[in-house]
Amino acid sequence: MKTIGITTRIAAIAAMAAVGIAAGSPAFAQAQKKDAAKPAAAPAAAAAPAAAAANKSAWVKLCEKAAFNKKDKDGKDIKDEKNICLTHHERLDGNTGMVLVSAAIRQVEGSDKQHLMIMVPIGMAIPAGVRAAVYSKDQWDKASKNEKIDEKALKPIELKYSLCHPAGCTAEVEASADIITQLKGGAGLMVLAMNAAAQPIGFPVPLDGFGEAFSGKPVDNAEYAKARGQLMGQIKQRQAELVEQYKKEQSAKETGVPVPPAPPAAAVKNAKDKASEKK
Repeated sequence: MKTIGITTRIAAIAAMAAVGIAAGSPAFAQAQKKDAAKPAAAPAAAAAPAAAAANKSAWVKLCEKAAFNKKDKDGKDIKDEKNICLTHHERLDGNTGMVLVSAAIRQVEGSDKQHLMIMVPIGMAIPAGVRAAVYSKDQWDKASKNEKIDEKALKPIELKYSLCHPAGCTAEVEASADIITQLKGGAGLMVLAMNAAAQPIGFPVPLDGFGEAFSGKPVDNAEYAKARGQLMGQIKQRQAELVEQYKKEQSAKETGVPVPPAPPAAAVKNAKDKASEKK
């Protein structure tokens, strides 16, 4: 349990029963349609310097020194400092900043065990746990198009919930060497969780760049926090624009004067930049 608390602190830098894996299932299609119906989810890790430089991955390694309490040979409590790393990916709602799904491999210095951790939004059925499976490129492409694949070829990974907080619930399982190999060679991780209505909800997690992040050096935590803060600032600006647009629409209903849609935050920024260049 102590490692969970420490993991929560690292996740703060980054933010932070059996369900069949039905490839090409309604759960996957539902997730795809849901994402298509809203502004693109913002991969916060892509804003981190290391990931941004590669311009291809939202996976990033974050490390932090943390103190562990243990007992010496006389039974007295002593503190032992260890390095903990998360090779982490998260997807944010572009309008609210809410974490839609996050996945991470947790490594603790001195331990020969690693853990796969997946966080999904609150409101899921806790006893059911979470199931995931690594898809090959061909399987990932077919599933994204809602085409059937051979489900027998999948290796389901079962995770049990270990921690819930306002941002979501985290499920985890020991990440065996086989799971790590699958993640390094896979195209995507398909996550399924049961909601309160006993319906499977799909959370696709791309694996592009996982291997490089996992084997590479950690990013600078301060730089990462700064980049993520800038991203959250953009999302906050977007929220303000949506509120203003809503007010204008309500006013238009009362006055009968149509209101043009608000331009995206990026378009507004580009216009301001061009105006500054002319000056």
